Amino acid sequence: MADQVVGGPFRLQFRVVFVADQIRAKYVVVAKRTTSGIIFLMGLRTFCALLLLVGYSFCLGVYSQEPTASVSFTLDFPGANPNHYELVIANDGQGSYTSNGKFDENSAAAGPVPLKFTVSENIRAQIFDLAKRAHYFTGKVDSGRKNIANTGAKTLAYKDASHSSKATYNYSPLEPIEKLTSIFQNLSTTMEFGRRLAYLHKYEKLALDDELKRMEELQRENSLGDVQAIAPQLKEIANDPSVMNVSRARALRMLNSASK
Repeated sequence: MADQVVGGPFRLQFRVVFVADQIRAKYVVVAKRTTSGIIFLMGLRTFCALLLLVGYSFCLGVYSQEPTASVSFTLDFPGANPNHYELVIANDGQGSYTSNGKFDENSAAAGPVPLKFTVSENIRAQIFDLAKRAHYFTGKVDSGRKNIANTGAKTLAYKDASHSSKATYNYSPLEPIEKLTSIFQNLSTTMEFGRRLAYLHKYEKLALDDELKRMEELQRENSLGDVQAIAPQLKEIANDPSVMNVSRARALRMLNSASK
């Protein structure tokens, strides 16, 4: 046992007790005010807990003040399926997808509840780098040419704590805009596949193989977006013993491609 006393209006005595058989040390702080004789005893665990609580509150305050940036893409294209969808990607890689896509002509449109997902770091970095190179969609974006086929009204938007801008276009000759358009349109294709896979896995497992085969074909053609976004659906299929082995193998290959 070792005692140490520090003088002043308060006398602080640090008492360290070593317990050899438990291989641990207990530190006790004893604060004694000489004039009143009141003794405040606080165990180290309580003291540390208070420090942790203060630190945690401080971190929460700092985190809540950090600006969250997002890039979004909206398409309105009558006659297409879906003829309306919106993708939003935040700077932490979290995304949301809403569309009125249908499984077929006789089915109802998808509901308004956004699908939540996470994109790969590679895609997240590309999106925000391209948005920066496109000057966050300020200035002229659309080509303005009248002899270009209508491929739908597209809107790219950027938003953070101090800035908000957007641009609507049919076709843009700007390379960053073209690349962003391709990324988002391919990502929408992936999300629609994910929606169908979830439905078929629940109600029509035998139809999964054709759907997964179509995905593989589009991936070889570089027409499929970030597969990481639908990794949960693919994992459920790959791990389900009631699904045909060939379908499980396809889902596993897709997952492996997403991790590369």
